[in-house]
Amino acid sequence: MEKKVDIQYRMAELTDLEEITALVRQAALEMSCRGIDQWDELYPIREDFEQDIRRGQMTVGTLAGRAAVIYTINGACDPEYEGAAWKYPDKSCCILHRLCVNPLFQNRGIARQTMEHLERENAAKGVEAIRLDVFSRNPSALKLYRNCGFEKVGTVRWRKGLFYLMEKYLTNQ
Repeated sequence: MEKKVDIQYRMAELTDLEEITALVRQAALEMSCRGIDQWDELYPIREDFEQDIRRGQMTVGTLAGRAAVIYTINGACDPEYEGAAWKYPDKSCCILHRLCVNPLFQNRGIARQTMEHLERENAAKGVEAIRLDVFSRNPSALKLYRNCGFEKVGTVRWRKGLFYLMEKYLTNQ
C-alpha cells in the first residue's frame, strides 16, 4: 500500500491558471513520450481550465506548495455518453474530467489518493455515481480507474481514437 501524502485540496482560482496550464502541457509531453497520444494543442487547452475555474468546478491538490494534481467534476458530458449502458441510470451522478497529476509528483499514489478524496467528497454531497471517459491506449489511467472500482459500460470514438465510458457506484463512502 502506498503511503498517503499530505495533499491539500481546494477549488482552483484564476491565479492558478498559468501553473495548471503548464502542468497539463508537461503531462501531455510525458504521455506523448510514453506513446500515449491523448492530449495535444487542441485539447485540453487553457480556455478549458479557465472555464472550469470560473464555474467553480476545478479542484487543485497542492503538495510542497505546488500544484500536484488537478481535476474537474461537474454534470456535463458529451452527447456520446447517451449511448452507454449505464448501470445506475436513475442515480444522481457527476462526471470526472481532466484528472492530471503533475509529472513531478507521479508514481506516488497521488492519483489513487485523489480518486478516494473526490469519491468521499461527492458522496457527502449526495452524489451516488461517478462517470468518466478514459482513453483506451492510456494503460496508467485504465489501471487506476479499474483499481478504484470503475466498470466499463460503453465505448465512444473521438478524434484521438477509442475511449471507454466508465462508471462507479459510490457505496460505503
